Amino acid sequence: MSNEIVILLTACGFLSMMGVLELILHRRRLGRIPIRIHVNGTRGKTSVTRLIAAGLREAGVRCVAKTTGTVPRFILPNGREVPVYRPGGPNVIEQKQSVTMAAAQRAEALVVECMALQPHLQWLSESKLVRATHGVITNARPDHLDVMGPTEEDVARALAGTVPVGGVFVTAERSHREFFQQVAEDRGSRFRGAEDICNPITPNDVAAFPYLEHQENIELALAVCEEVGVDNETALRGMWRAKPDPGAMTEDEVEFFGRHIVFVNGFAANDPISTRYIWEQSLRRHRELEKRIAVFNCRSDRADRSQQLAASYAGWTQADEVVLLGTGQYIFARAAVKSGLDPTRLVFVDRTHPADIFEILLGLAESSALVMGLGNIAGPGLALAEYFANRGKDNARD
Repeated sequence: MSNEIVILLTACGFLSMMGVLELILHRRRLGRIPIRIHVNGTRGKTSVTRLIAAGLREAGVRCVAKTTGTVPRFILPNGREVPVYRPGGPNVIEQKQSVTMAAAQRAEALVVECMALQPHLQWLSESKLVRATHGVITNARPDHLDVMGPTEEDVARALAGTVPVGGVFVTAERSHREFFQQVAEDRGSRFRGAEDICNPITPNDVAAFPYLEHQENIELALAVCEEVGVDNETALRGMWRAKPDPGAMTEDEVEFFGRHIVFVNGFAANDPISTRYIWEQSLRRHRELEKRIAVFNCRSDRADRSQQLAASYAGWTQADEVVLLGTGQYIFARAAVKSGLDPTRLVFVDRTHPADIFEILLGLAESSALVMGLGNIAGPGLALAEYFANRGKDNARD
């Protein structure tokens, strides 16, 4: 046998041994974390992860959370946030980093947002990396159909890869509830619906949040906290104080030389169902404003998302102006016009600096306007949301 073959076989054996050793160490770290909560779903994963962690912290549970929303973050037991280190970009294997962080912090609980899209990677994330005691699926809606589709049923099947084995499974999803119940039963996990909480939340409970939070996200987080042994009152108290994700839905009011603008940051809700819901909800809440301006941030690398939103938008209550940002404007425009949108309402913006976009929106607003960001948070979306937030704070100080 040649020296080259011997060296190759030795290297392969060494790497295999290191892989087995790393798996053993990872399993030991998992064993030191008694509560492991894996949060998956189409929309609301980041919000629910943050809410659960806040509820547990309030009850004195030593908790580490990891979100992969607008800005990936570790949330430590004292509530402090640190960035997730990604030397080679996002990768599902970084969930091992979450477990290592939680073990190093002597955490009693780890709440981790699923970051995988490919169905087999969702299964891998759960069965090999997280091995949850509590599995959570927020909802199953038509998004990322190029990866999990082509149908909504396919999305539900993909998400089901994170239903735990021999644990507890909690979901706010209703349309595919029977399917998820069956999956949970097959895997020996107890099923629970998010709405089955001890004390139903009230409109005042929802209004106590300093930002716009969906009731079903709150109910889902409360149901998970109940499963861990935290009462609703304690959990809610912590959730009200939780720091929202930068992409959370917020409202900012700006007064500028006689113009009154209410800006709603809905950029992070990018599937058609969620986006339509928050658009119609915002219109009802701000009937007094004269103009309605929808701002769609379009990405050319999310062409399917732009086409879905555009086709859906044609059936919504229409905006007076439809402002398009980003790199995929013409993808959205073609699909929207084809679905019946009046093309004269479209405003194409080739600027990327938020101050320039702000000036364009001011010109469209006239005396008062609801301006709502939709589509995608990345790029000009987040920059514009931060610009309006800073403008709103300046007005409040004045």
